[in-house]
Order: sequence, then structure tokens, then C-alpha cells
Amino acid sequence: MSAPLFLVDALPTGDALILDGPEGHHAATVQRLRVGEELLLADGRGGTAAAVVTAVGRGVLEVAVTSRGYADAPVPRLVTVQGIAKGDRGELAVQAMTEVGVDEIVPWAASRSVTQWRGDRGVRAREKWVATAREAAKQARRPWLPVVAGAPDESTATVARRIAGAAAGFVLHEEAEERLTTADLPSVGEIVLVVGPEGGIDSAELTAFRAAGGRPVRLGAEVLRTSTAGVAALSVLATRLGRW
Repeated sequence: MSAPLFLVDALPTGDALILDGPEGHHAATVQRLRVGEELLLADGRGGTAAAVVTAVGRGVLEVAVTSRGYADAPVPRLVTVQGIAKGDRGELAVQAMTEVGVDEIVPWAASRSVTQWRGDRGVRAREKWVATAREAAKQARRPWLPVVAGAPDESTATVARRIAGAAAGFVLHEEAEERLTTADLPSVGEIVLVVGPEGGIDSAELTAFRAAGGRPVRLGAEVLRTSTAGVAALSVLATRLGRW
């Protein structure tokens, strides 16, 4: 089994580090790491450091750095615009998309989103997505932590502008004729993938995305849930782009 990963604000400049706070608690109390066990530190921006535990306290570890590394940011960058879903479906989508390599997730206030993020509720909901992405990145041993955009969500007009500025924009739509498995992909820049909420993408939204350069695509004959469509599409892209 690979060494567990813990996120830190900044990697140590020296050969030793005291891992405390929530990550130290998780390492020492939840995972119960012991002296001599290995772990991986990451700053979420590509930097990593392999380390070994030298001492264990209550909710804290002392570690010695054994090696350092850096992973370049993946190119092209994969951005998923995720229609806000009801219940925990949005968080399920964020978790799975992070595990398969999404680089940025944009919460989208689609017209058919049953749940609306407004005021403090929206701030708290977005924070849940951020926390979910962070934990999923640790589980997947990712050196790059995906960005969760939005303040706390984005409008259709903002999403359209994002598509217009991307190297490619794809809108998952069950009536599309073009398949994502055969669509032309750029080798650099940003690929924006739009996933609708439970009720799908309405005609006005689709028109706006088309006008911005977005191309409707489908995965297959099946109609997927909003919580699984994004991860399925990202899996296709990761395979075609050589990430997998």
C-alpha cells in the first residue's frame, strides 16, 4: 500500500517537520502512524516530500524528510462546470471527479437546479465541496489540489464566458450526436466540460453555450446521473489525453 498523503500549507525547507493541527491529528490519532512509518507531504501545488515518522505525540507527529519532488501541472487543464444538485449528489460528484483528476470544479447555478446556493447557505455548501475535494485529493495521493471556483456559484453567462476563453468546451447532452470519445481534443490550454443538474440543461442554456463555442457531446446511449456523468466524461478525457 502506498504511503498516506497529508496536505501542508508549505513544505519544510529543512530536513524535519512537526505535523500538527487537523493533519497531525488525522495522522497520529486516526491513522495511528508509528515511528518508522513512511508518509508523503504535499503542498497541493505540485510539491511533495517523502518523510518518515521519528516521534509521535498526542495529535502530532515529528517527521524526517527523506526526499523531495515536484509534479508539473497536467496539460491540458480539465475544468468541470457542475450543475448544483440536491442532497449529497454534488459532493459525490466532487469526490469522484477529484479522484480521477479534475483540475477545477465550477459550481453552476443552472436554471433547473433544484437546490439554490444563496447567502450563508451557499457559502457553507461551497465549503463542503472544497473540503470534499481536499479529502479526495489526499485519498488519491494527488500532488495538485483541484480548485473549487465560484463565489459561491457561477451564472450561465459566466460559464459561457469561460467556455469562450477555453481551448475546447464540451456540454454533456443526451440528444447530442457527437461523441466525446471521438471529439477533437486540444493538446494545451483548458478543456471545459459542462454537466447539468438533475433536470438537465434547458434550451436557453444550451443556446448560450453553443454561441460561446461549446459543443454538445454524449457518452453513450445511457443517461447518467449528474453525480456520475462528470466522472465518466473525465475518465474518457484522461484516457484519450494519456493521463491514464
